[in-house]
Amino acid sequence: MEFYAVRQRRGGAWDWIRDLRGQLGFEDHARFVDGLVESRFILLGGPLQGEREVLIIVNAPDEDIVRERFADDPWVQSGMLTLTTVERWTILLDGLQGGLPDPA
Repeated sequence: MEFYAVRQRRGGAWDWIRDLRGQLGFEDHARFVDGLVESRFILLGGPLQGEREVLIIVNAPDEDIVRERFADDPWVQSGMLTLTTVERWTILLDGLQGGLPDPA
């Protein structure tokens, strides 16, 4: 397996007045990404500063599989999220072996 850094951009029908959980179809999207986390496909993910882009770290055999899996996301299908980049990521340093540290 390889690691990939995936960027998605919010747009389309995204309602900028509402928070994440208030978006149209949130429950379906949440069920979808929760399944990807449970299967260990998504390892880390969340919005970047400014809230318009999302960074997701995934574990997959190749880039095509990454693109295929995200194509099934209801928010990608509706245009609320657009996959902008998929880049293979070589990890040289890993400070998370014991889990995420407590925020200081």
